Amino acid sequence: MSAAREAARSDCGVPEARTAARTPRVVSGTVIRSRAGTVSVRVRGRTLAVSAALLGLLLAVALVTLATGDFELTVGEVLRAVLGQDSGGADFVVNTLRMPRLLTALCVGAALAVSGAVLTSLTGNSLGSPDIIGFTNGSAVGALVVIIVLHGSMTQIALGALAGGLATAAAVYLLMLGRGLQGFRLIVVGIGVSTLLLAVNSYLITRATWQEALEAQAWLIGSLGNRGWQHANAVLVAVALLLPAAFLLSRRLGMLEMGDVTAMALGVNVARTRTALLVVAVALAAVATAVTGPIWFVALAAPQLARRLTASSGPALAPAALMGALLLAASDLVAQRLFAPALLPVGTATGTLGGLYLIWLLITESRKSRA
Repeated sequence: MSAAREAARSDCGVPEARTAARTPRVVSGTVIRSRAGTVSVRVRGRTLAVSAALLGLLLAVALVTLATGDFELTVGEVLRAVLGQDSGGADFVVNTLRMPRLLTALCVGAALAVSGAVLTSLTGNSLGSPDIIGFTNGSAVGALVVIIVLHGSMTQIALGALAGGLATAAAVYLLMLGRGLQGFRLIVVGIGVSTLLLAVNSYLITRATWQEALEAQAWLIGSLGNRGWQHANAVLVAVALLLPAAFLLSRRLGMLEMGDVTAMALGVNVARTRTALLVVAVALAAVATAVTGPIWFVALAAPQLARRLTASSGPALAPAALMGALLLAASDLVAQRLFAPALLPVGTATGTLGGLYLIWLLITESRKSRA
């Protein structure tokens, strides 16, 4: 078998006839390829460097979050508390008060970013995030129904938000049934559904009592306040199940970006792959919204920033996850520390930053279209 044919078979995911060498190889100084049996892993040097930098910034933000606040701690006290070597006040502050909120922020940010990256790649449009195409508003409708109509608990509100997001995805899918999940059509249908759901949200609030309206409005802003281990554990489990599924499908997602004809020629079942990716993306957005309420623009901005930093031609899901976690954790840190003692919801901070980013994105895209 020629070297060119062997390379083509490997890139298309065709099993090798022989067991490949297990020693990693460097290709052109920028690509690292490691093979074990029939598994091939490609990592670009720039992507690896950007991911390492994002991880370093994320650890720094996490350390500052755990060490600062009304009860100041040293780095040593934080590390001892995290490692379970401190049973005093530092342990209570770190592991009971601050750690659950931090972990919730990290997981929600990563989930929203990966959801946005998948949907952006599927639609081929920078605006193809769950914020824009209605899935977040669907989750909000589910939560408001539980708050205003069913008078449910926090757990029931989270379940209602999850059900609302999945039901919205099902509705969009049914509206597109028989026409294919094409990118532009998905965005147009999603925007239409989102507008209808926004009207439903407004109607539900007008039918609520004063107290219910306040509770609903507080949830709609999006907040990490009063998030305990029950919230952190729930989103950790969901992310642990859904993110690996997204990463496993990322190679097929990259093939879909090359066009349906090319993807089918490479052995990808286009319809089935699009449906699986859509389900994973919607589930990630719905779980994140169920835990914190709508956190706007993280799903829109994080994937685009990660893709620009890595200069990747593919979806770059891992850097997007790190970027989303960093954006939400840093925004929550700013909201907590700079505006203390006021309790500023993190949704306000992300909404402000995201609005500025959206204006910049629209101006950039407008200039590209004129060029």
